[in-house]
Amino acid sequence: MPMVKKSISVTDRQDEWIKAQIASGHFGNESEVVRELIRERQIRQEETPEEMEAIRAKLIQAEKSGFSKKSVDEIWGEARKRRMAKRG
Repeated sequence: MPMVKKSISVTDRQDEWIKAQIASGHFGNESEVVRELIRERQIRQEETPEEMEAIRAKLIQAEKSGFSKKSVDEIWGEARKRRMAKRG
């Protein structure tokens, strides 16, 4: 995909955060950090209000249900089974 060169300005605090992301090994350079932030924003904007409300409802339901005695692996396993069942 062709790239377009851009020049942007950030605050000192934002610059420190970007450099910390690179130092942590999450990204190789500043452009990667900015592109990832743009991708995340694009995904969020594509979510419909109905999808967001469904997620909120599930989170509220989960908070009200209390703590689970299941392991993380058991929870993931159940989630995978539900997902596969939806695929048919």
